[in-house]
Amino acid sequence: MSKMLKFVDLKRETPEKIDSSERKENFLEIYKEFINNKAKEQASRCSQCGTPFCQVHCPLQNNIPDWLKLTAEGRLRDAYEISSATNSMPEVCGSICPQDRLCEGNCVIEQSGHGTVTIGAVEKFITNTAWENGWVEPIKPLNEIKQSVGIIGAGPAGIAAAMELRKEGYQVTIYDRYDRAGGLLIYGIPNFKLDKSVVLRRTKLLEDSNIKIINNFEVGKDSTLKKLKEKHDAILIATGVYKARQIETPGSNLKNIFPAMDFLTASNKKGLGDEVKDFDNGTLNAEGKNVIVVGGGDTAMDCVRTAVRQKAKSVSCLYRRDKANMPGSAREVANAEEEGVNFIWLSSPKLFEGKNNVEKVIINKMRLGEPDSSGRQSPKIIDGAEETLDADLVIEALGFEPEEIPKLFGEPDLEVTKWGTIKTDLKTLKTNIRGIFAAGDIVRGASLVVWAIRDGRDAAIGISEYLKSISQKKKNKAA
Repeated sequence: MSKMLKFVDLKRETPEKIDSSERKENFLEIYKEFINNKAKEQASRCSQCGTPFCQVHCPLQNNIPDWLKLTAEGRLRDAYEISSATNSMPEVCGSICPQDRLCEGNCVIEQSGHGTVTIGAVEKFITNTAWENGWVEPIKPLNEIKQSVGIIGAGPAGIAAAMELRKEGYQVTIYDRYDRAGGLLIYGIPNFKLDKSVVLRRTKLLEDSNIKIINNFEVGKDSTLKKLKEKHDAILIATGVYKARQIETPGSNLKNIFPAMDFLTASNKKGLGDEVKDFDNGTLNAEGKNVIVVGGGDTAMDCVRTAVRQKAKSVSCLYRRDKANMPGSAREVANAEEEGVNFIWLSSPKLFEGKNNVEKVIINKMRLGEPDSSGRQSPKIIDGAEETLDADLVIEALGFEPEEIPKLFGEPDLEVTKWGTIKTDLKTLKTNIRGIFAAGDIVRGASLVVWAIRDGRDAAIGISEYLKSISQKKKNKAA
């Protein structure tokens, strides 16, 4: 058995990061994989503390100390079994979770000054090792149940729910409006953060588990929610939120101003080998252009780093607060800075100028005032302090809002909150319509992939309990 508690003698190490000059030339993931010995060594730094704050601050409550200990002992298959018991896609979370804000940021030895355990990298290593060794197997339920569940949306919440329901033996069909399953994982997150082969591999596992996936299917167009409900015993709405928040600034109607998802989807589709007209004709291609990205979250970081790889002439990011108040991952901001992105802190667009296409952006310089209702300092415009930037392509990365699902799905009785998200029972995730549940960003608003996975798993529990109650009532009635 491997000795633990080595954090005093062993320094924290992360997988080797490819130099920025090299990684800007392609869309490959920027971190190399841990090798076996290094993963075991870094896992052995875990203090196995009595109150594992890494686990407490993980939305999935992953048993992190347990699988770190197993990794340190070389028991990788056991480590995978523990990791995958609470996480439907550990290899995805290991790649894209903001560990600095969640598990690693709350590691006890990090707080004591020894540097956190590299939890995310070990998690990714464990699951990739499992895939390589054939330990990740299709779901084979002990009993097949005739009841069926229709899931609207093939993103993280939908996939997580589908897997949990299939384990219990339910017949599961996922409906998605895109031509590939994965949601933001396939079209929203660039390859250099999450290789698309990881998502396609997971999709194939679903199909091999007899989970049916119907792509290019739009509820409201190809079927109403009511008609879909007639085909299934229960429905889960897990559409995510895709409606882009727009910049309400004079000149925002000029051409070459696009929502982030348009830009990222075009790039990801091209990377997957698709013909993308607006990319090929240069409309959604940053090559040779002065690119301005407005926003400070992880989506903005995805956009600026994608533009760099597309050989943009210059890439600037406007954010109305300072670096310390960026909502995105500090790791992603650092990566963008290394790759040459120009961050213009405390700035926001005042005016877009141009004849037909945007040519210049006039920006207001800002200062931070008193805290607002969220507790963050409010940005205030500094009168007379302006700056002009050349711009050939502007990308809006201000976040996402829910679409009008009741209208879109032809179900006006479906209750939503004042923010437009679907209203559910907090415990069961039931909506106000019998047999219809909702989970993920369409309930909580735009959030992290790890939270979507948690919500999908919780919804599966609620749906299972509902379907079991129906079966029991039928049995009682027959008796």
